[in-house]
Amino acid sequence: MLRVPYEELKAEIARVLINRGYTEEKANSSAELFSKASLDGVYSHGLNRVPRLVEYIDRGWVDVNGEPTLMDTNGLMERYNGNTGPGDLNAKFCMNRAKEIAEENMLGMVTINNTNHWMRGGNYGWQAAEDGYIGICWTNTESCMPPWGAKDSRLGNNPIILAVPNKESPIVLDMAMSQFSYGKLQVTRLKGEKLPIDGGFNMQGQLTQEPGEIEESRRILPMGYWKGSGLAFLLDLIVTLLAKGNSTAELDQLKPESHVSGHKVSQVFIAINPNDLSGEAFTEEVVENAIEHFKEAQPSKEDGVVSYPGENTQKRRKENLKKGVPVDKSIWDKVTKL
Repeated sequence: MLRVPYEELKAEIARVLINRGYTEEKANSSAELFSKASLDGVYSHGLNRVPRLVEYIDRGWVDVNGEPTLMDTNGLMERYNGNTGPGDLNAKFCMNRAKEIAEENMLGMVTINNTNHWMRGGNYGWQAAEDGYIGICWTNTESCMPPWGAKDSRLGNNPIILAVPNKESPIVLDMAMSQFSYGKLQVTRLKGEKLPIDGGFNMQGQLTQEPGEIEESRRILPMGYWKGSGLAFLLDLIVTLLAKGNSTAELDQLKPESHVSGHKVSQVFIAINPNDLSGEAFTEEVVENAIEHFKEAQPSKEDGVVSYPGENTQKRRKENLKKGVPVDKSIWDKVTKL
């Protein structure tokens, strides 16, 4: 594992994207999103994803010139066509637009269809919360997870992000519908480690902590078993109806190749201004009291620490800014040669 200075990491990713036809402005914006993911410790959706994005551009699945175009608007809601543009830039645009609507109306919702993988979904939760908004967003995907009780995939992993502003440290939950995402499986395998608990099934149908065996079988375990399975199904239905886009069932029919991920998906972005809604003093008091109550919980282990969602992200961010961002040497070498 290497450590690369944050600015160097961002500049290298931007260089690659400019060589693939991005404008300098778009390249820098996308490179910042990738670099922030790695900076915060979400390595699977940071630098590790860059080679895959380049492949998708080269195959024509991602249009570097594609930008969101407005389909229709209805009060607090706007719907866009992503025109198969870069998914991270489309998502950043949508959350910004949701915040703009919420600034005027307390609540804003923006949906987008025909877009691509948004990379690290948590980026858009932080984007909302750091500017003082409650943020909610999720995406559907092609099938990559079996419904509970099934062997073959019929569900997307459909990650959802929930974010609440807080002066000290925003509270941001970024989670897929599986116990572990495929990105987490990759990172764990590259480290030569096992998962801390069962994360899916092997080819023999047995639960396993070996990430490589789960990648081979493609049978990841829904979080909460049937509960995660049901939630993934409903998130797909709701986002498809809101965005007037492709559902998981339709995405499976549209996939240009068996291994493509997040192509022509549907997404929703919601921003709420809590200060305008309930007052700044009430908002701060509620969040502060909730965190204090949460942190008073007794750790289950003698040296354990109870952390709220996003708290450890801030710690990793500070450490990696100081020491350099950890990168897998094989992936760093691959990116520098692109």
